[in-house]
Amino acid sequence: MSVNESLYNCEDEAVWRAVHGKYWTVVEAKSAVKGKTSGKLLQLDRWFEFLQAHTKNNFLHSVRFQEELPAAISARSERFLTHAELVKIMEWKLTKGKFRPRLKQLIGSNSEEAVQSSTSKAFGLLPDVQAAITELCKLKGVGPATASAVLAAGAPGEVAFMADEAVESIAELRPVEYTAKHYALFLQKILNKTSQLNKADGQRDWTPHRVEQCLWAWAVANQIQPSLLQEFRLMNATHTVANQKPEKRKRADEEPSKRQKKERS
Repeated sequence: MSVNESLYNCEDEAVWRAVHGKYWTVVEAKSAVKGKTSGKLLQLDRWFEFLQAHTKNNFLHSVRFQEELPAAISARSERFLTHAELVKIMEWKLTKGKFRPRLKQLIGSNSEEAVQSSTSKAFGLLPDVQAAITELCKLKGVGPATASAVLAAGAPGEVAFMADEAVESIAELRPVEYTAKHYALFLQKILNKTSQLNKADGQRDWTPHRVEQCLWAWAVANQIQPSLLQEFRLMNATHTVANQKPEKRKRADEEPSKRQKKERS
């Protein structure tokens, strides 16, 4: 099992919660190494993740609140995105993951009317996520991954963003395929993990989007700054030892190392 797979296979809710607590630290670290666009990811991610970003510090600006994406969507009588918001979602997606300049051009070619109509229909189709994805993919430049970003912005309790890093954290889903079928497989895995965490965690506040955030943070930190995760590996190791049966733990403690055996013989 690879390092990136280890979080998805972890059943310790304390490790997951601790990793989620490091999400913004990882975003800041990745944002700092983006070269010419240094700092841009942090700015865009705060726009996309406004509620999580600012409740962390118990600090809200009422004017700015209405400028951030989740708040803007929820303030409308029916959920939809504007053309400018869809373009900015694509900018966020390309800054956070793999850069594909052609997609930005295609997204920009959609009309305001088409964007508002399609996104409104898609949110109205929920909880049928696959039908919503199909509707959004009618827009130019929108595939399942971008469609999932749109839906996650307005319905994080139902949808997870199809981030490459999150998908690749699940062994059965590698390599990533940008198809509706592959997204359906990914979402089901995320829903299963969300349910598992909510059963184990008394706070019961896990959503598909939060689970996906954890997988992204874990994979990215392992890539750019593994030291950010050291405490969680130790925590997971401690949890594993603590849950061993007493007799197994005793044998493990008493069993001398191979080197010790050799020295004694």
